[in-house]
Amino acid sequence: MRELKNRHFSRREFLAASVSASCAVMAAKVGRADDAVQEPIIDIHQHSNYRERSAEQLRAHQRAMGVTRTILLPSGSPVKRASTGDGIHNGLGGVGAGGNESVLATARQFPQEFSFGTNEVTDLPEARQEIAKYLDLGAIIIGEQKFAVTLDSVESQQLYALAAEYHVPILMHLQHGTYNLGFERLPQMLTKFPETIFIGHAQTWWANIDRNHTDQKLLYPKGPVVAGGLTDRYLSDYPNLFADMSAGSGLNALTRDEDHARGFLDRHQNKILYGSDCDDRIGSGVACQGSQTIAAIRKLAPNKAAERKILFENAKVLFRLPNG
Repeated sequence: MRELKNRHFSRREFLAASVSASCAVMAAKVGRADDAVQEPIIDIHQHSNYRERSAEQLRAHQRAMGVTRTILLPSGSPVKRASTGDGIHNGLGGVGAGGNESVLATARQFPQEFSFGTNEVTDLPEARQEIAKYLDLGAIIIGEQKFAVTLDSVESQQLYALAAEYHVPILMHLQHGTYNLGFERLPQMLTKFPETIFIGHAQTWWANIDRNHTDQKLLYPKGPVVAGGLTDRYLSDYPNLFADMSAGSGLNALTRDEDHARGFLDRHQNKILYGSDCDDRIGSGVACQGSQTIAAIRKLAPNKAAERKILFENAKVLFRLPNG
């Protein structure tokens, strides 16, 4: 099944390893003046063939952002059924993201730069078997799960159990009315599957950092944030839940209220993972949301140690990745 290098970390071991890694990295930097370009960054959320972007364009994009290792998240099989909007949402929402074979091929061609995940349409009868096949080939995450199912469906729960069995996280695209429905029922799944690491992502996840967020149809709220929203509380209350900072929804959560963002990054610095999920071919400036997210984290993190956790160390430990 899994060799020793992929041994499961208990939550206690994960926290201890995070602290040890942080101390080691910070100690190694004492007396040095490394600039940000030289510091490794792990991007946990990218896609192959994203809006027809080639592998070489993706590599150039990631290097321009300063990313040193990228996890590629595949789409599920292209099928016409209710969970894919009768096929409209194939390719992870219609963006043409590559499937399991695509991310595997890219990761094997460029093993120093890419790792890969595995995915399948949640309610396909063969979903568990398909995902297990690629986990056996070395996939390090399930997702992103981006299908029109309730997040506590029988089929979803089968994948949560599979993630625990293989000791890999599962990444959920949480979008009210469209994908992984029933955000308010997530705590039941976190409790039922305590050995499964869940990673929250997307509009409904990030909108609910605000305690005053009541209109779940509003996916990109603006303006001041009152701490204590559902997402904030879930991260505090459940040790098996982490946050993916990617996409426009993650960037919006950082920039809509910078004072709140500073406190949020401070409170959850051990639970936040950097991801880009951007489809441009530039990798810098205002045209690249992923590079803007890196800049916002560097600006708003409470200190250098927290910044390095979010951009590198948390993902390195959680996914048991090599340095850089």
